[in-house]
Amino acid sequence: MIYLRWLLFPFSLLYGLVVLIRNWCYNVGILKSREFDLPVIAVGNLDVGGAGKSPMTEYLIRLLKGNHKLATLSRGYGRKTTGFLVANTQAQASDIGDEPAQFKNKFPNVTIAVAEKRVEGIEQLQASHDLIILDDAYQHRAVKPGFSILLFDYNRIREPRLLLPAGNLREPFAGRKRADIIVISKCPAVLSEEKQAAAIKRVNPLTHQNVFFTSISYLPLQDMDGKATDTVIDANTTIFLLTGIANAYPLLEHLKKQTQHIIHHKYPDHHQFSLKNISKLADDFLACTAQKKLIITTEKDAQRLGEQDLQQVVKKLNILVLPIGIEFLNNQQKQFDKLVTDYVRKYSKHSPIH
Repeated sequence: MIYLRWLLFPFSLLYGLVVLIRNWCYNVGILKSREFDLPVIAVGNLDVGGAGKSPMTEYLIRLLKGNHKLATLSRGYGRKTTGFLVANTQAQASDIGDEPAQFKNKFPNVTIAVAEKRVEGIEQLQASHDLIILDDAYQHRAVKPGFSILLFDYNRIREPRLLLPAGNLREPFAGRKRADIIVISKCPAVLSEEKQAAAIKRVNPLTHQNVFFTSISYLPLQDMDGKATDTVIDANTTIFLLTGIANAYPLLEHLKKQTQHIIHHKYPDHHQFSLKNISKLADDFLACTAQKKLIITTEKDAQRLGEQDLQQVVKKLNILVLPIGIEFLNNQQKQFDKLVTDYVRKYSKHSPIH
């Protein structure tokens, strides 16, 4: 793998040059970053893959939806539609993308919208909303958010900082300077002061950037309709784990604490499950002779299992969903909440929607 990285390194230099020029053009005003007269919060990361953007977006929705008419706006990665679209409760992942579909299922009364061009999306939403949350938009420079939350996966912060395609960075590490808050996500639930200090040193925040640490909070298993179950996993349970996410390592480590019998059906991030994929899962599950066996998937993957052509097989499998949330370390939650709500409150006097 290291040799492949070196072979791809010249392409990373070229990619980096293009990104640097693009960012410079936005910074000096050659390319325009649109600002809006309502609070716009962007959530994102520098790496490709998962750093916990969806759980953070959901946390912000829960924090703010009670006092604001808010909307989330995503690109809608992997959808078969194009342009601006507001989700309804029947929207599937193929219509709006798996993460927006997840948001809509969990927050049916919140506006969930998608648009490749986020400027056009905000223009459509701003008349009837007083707050926009941009999911996975840190590199979308056409919009200048009022508040940016940048996430780093704790398990990856020691990796070499190489740009695509040799590495995993979407833009140079210096891009972190645009963030108002840095969140080091997916930390162990207990993290020593020494390891926290080392992580902060690695991230190298600016003096105005507050750094927060969060861990994954695994919630009780649910069925595909979101209803809690009383299922218990013990050492004798065989789990068939179905994932199409960027990094399944934390999930695997969590499940291994309960059982060592895990058969992982692993696919790339945002993978569109085919009937062949699910039929193979069904065949393997039925062939397993374990007395206690379960099929578990993630919330995001469950959205892509809702496609009509899969339903005949999916309904027979009794697939369980493992939801996740976030927990702040060091009793930092109140400080984080205050920074976010203080930013949003600054705009209250400008908004006609209350």
